[in-house]
Amino acid sequence: MLKLSVEDIIEKIRQQQTFEAVSDDYSFTLKIADYSHYICGAVHDGHQFRSSLWNNCLHTTYERWYEEDPCTKQMVQSHPIVIAGLDSRFEYDLNRAPESAIYTDAWGKQLWKNPLSDEEKNLSLQKHYNFYKVVQALVETIENKYGLALVYDMHSYNWKRWDREVPTWNLGTANIDNGRFGKTTQDWSGTLGEMRLPNGIKSSSDINNTFQGNGYFLKYITQNFDNTLVLATEIAKVYCDEEKYVIYPDVVHSVEAHLKEMIPTFAHSFYKEFQ
Repeated sequence: MLKLSVEDIIEKIRQQQTFEAVSDDYSFTLKIADYSHYICGAVHDGHQFRSSLWNNCLHTTYERWYEEDPCTKQMVQSHPIVIAGLDSRFEYDLNRAPESAIYTDAWGKQLWKNPLSDEEKNLSLQKHYNFYKVVQALVETIENKYGLALVYDMHSYNWKRWDREVPTWNLGTANIDNGRFGKTTQDWSGTLGEMRLPNGIKSSSDINNTFQGNGYFLKYITQNFDNTLVLATEIAKVYCDEEKYVIYPDVVHSVEAHLKEMIPTFAHSFYKEFQ
């Protein structure tokens, strides 16, 4: 893996070079093993939290982990193009617009003992800005190459906090062109619902059940590219004990193995239909 500036990453994308890199500020990673027509993203996978914020933060490490999406990068790591955040959403949230990306409170609890300085905010917002510069170049290159692109926007959610039955998989579609892509999203939801997971874990899938796909990653791409579909794909945290801070590697591996087959097969069908 290389360590590259954002400018160098973008230049490699423009030249369609294959590479795997971490940004030189260690805020995100990008792997391009092949310029395929689909991209996998895991914007909430990160858990890093810079040291200058530690003493000012009222949330514990566990509380931050609970709201992050651990292992979502691992679930798609075998695919040709994978972009993933390294920093915690508690520093800045890549799935929110810049003006709301830095929390003052989070899930009903004040986040900072003292308000953040402009210097601290700007440091985080620069990383947010850099990430989206790369996203812009990446999707633009894929769309120009193929005439379209498909983005798998991977997330997870805490199913135990719901007081009703919720699906293993949720697909958020409120901000995509449902007239054009509605059947595609239904097909992807159906595909996910067929996944067989270990340990007797129920597999089910629904659309706009728990979340509606209101994230900035989806909105940014959808608003800037006419021929790219973003599939906001959320898995309930059945792959861990969200209350005991324990990951189940066997379940994560199973999800990854299923997606290794499902994602490219579905992406190929999408390309055949919309090219």
